[in-house]
Amino acid sequence: MSVVGVLIQLVLLVVVAPYLVGLMRQVRARLEGRAGAGAGQPWRDLRKQFCKEPISPAGSSAVFTAAPAVLMATTLVIAVVAPFITTVSPLGDVADLFAVVALLLLGTVALALAGLDTGTAFGGMGASREITVAALAEPTILLAGFALSARVGSTNLSAIVERGQQSPASVLTPATLLAAVALAVVVMAEAGRLPVDNPSTHLELTMIHEAMVLEYSGRDLALVEFASALRLTVLLGLWANLFLPWGVATTDSPVALLIGVAAFVVKVAVLGVVLATGEVFMAKLRLFRVPELLAGSFLFGVLAVSSSFFLA
Repeated sequence: MSVVGVLIQLVLLVVVAPYLVGLMRQVRARLEGRAGAGAGQPWRDLRKQFCKEPISPAGSSAVFTAAPAVLMATTLVIAVVAPFITTVSPLGDVADLFAVVALLLLGTVALALAGLDTGTAFGGMGASREITVAALAEPTILLAGFALSARVGSTNLSAIVERGQQSPASVLTPATLLAAVALAVVVMAEAGRLPVDNPSTHLELTMIHEAMVLEYSGRDLALVEFASALRLTVLLGLWANLFLPWGVATTDSPVALLIGVAAFVVKVAVLGVVLATGEVFMAKLRLFRVPELLAGSFLFGVLAVSSSFFLA
C-alpha cells in the first residue's frame, strides 16, 4: 500500500503543477483588472508545445539537449521521495535534506550549463545570475533544515514532518519561525518569483531564468516549463509540510491518503494565491540588491540554528 501512496503522490504533483501556475496567473490577472486565461491555460500551452519539433541552436552540444531532461528528472525524484501526502514510503530513507538540496542544485546547474552552451549573451548572462542566486540560496535551505532537524535528531524530511505532527508546540518555537522566514525567501528565489526574478518578463535587465531558456523551443521548451512548474509545486509543498505538517498521512490507509491529498492541494493552493497576491504589490529588486535579500535569509537561517540549540 505504501507504493500506492508514492504513485498517488507522483501523479498528484504532475497534474497539479501546471494548474498551480495557472491559478497564480489568474489571481494576478484578476487583481490587475484583467480577465485572465484561466487556470488550465498552462496545460493547453504544454500540449501545444509538446506537439512541436524542438530546434537546437547552431554550435550547441548534447549539454543543451540533455538539460531539460535532467531538470525534469531531478524534480521528479524529489516529488517521489519527499513527504508531500504521506510519510509512509519505501523510499522514505532517501528523503534526506542533503539529497533534496543536491537534486535542486543539480537541476539548476544543468540549466545554467545549457544557457552557457548556446554561446549567446543572454544565455551566459542568465546562467551567471542563476548560479549567483543558487550559491546564496542553497546554504540557507541547509541551515533551515538543520534548525528543524535539531529537535528530531535526523535530517530525514519524513521524520521532521512526523515530529511536527506529534508535537504541535514545536511548530511555534522561535527556531521554527525563523527557519520559516528564511526558507520562504529561498522558495521565491529558487522558483524564480518576485522580488528575485520575474517569470513574465523578457527584459534584459531583469531576466534570470528566462534568459537561460530563450533558445529552447517545441518539446524541449515544454519540458523546461513543465519542470519549472513542478519545481514551484515541490518547493511550496515542502515549505507547507515542514511548517504546517497537519494533514500529511502517517499511515497507508485509504482514508489517511485521501486526507493527505486534500490537505496538500489546499495548502499549496493557498500558498500560491498568497504568493501571487504579494507579487502584484511587489516590485522586482535590482540585481545587486538580490544578494542582500538572500544574505538576510541566510542570517535568519543562522539565527534559527542558534536558537534551536540555545532555546531548546
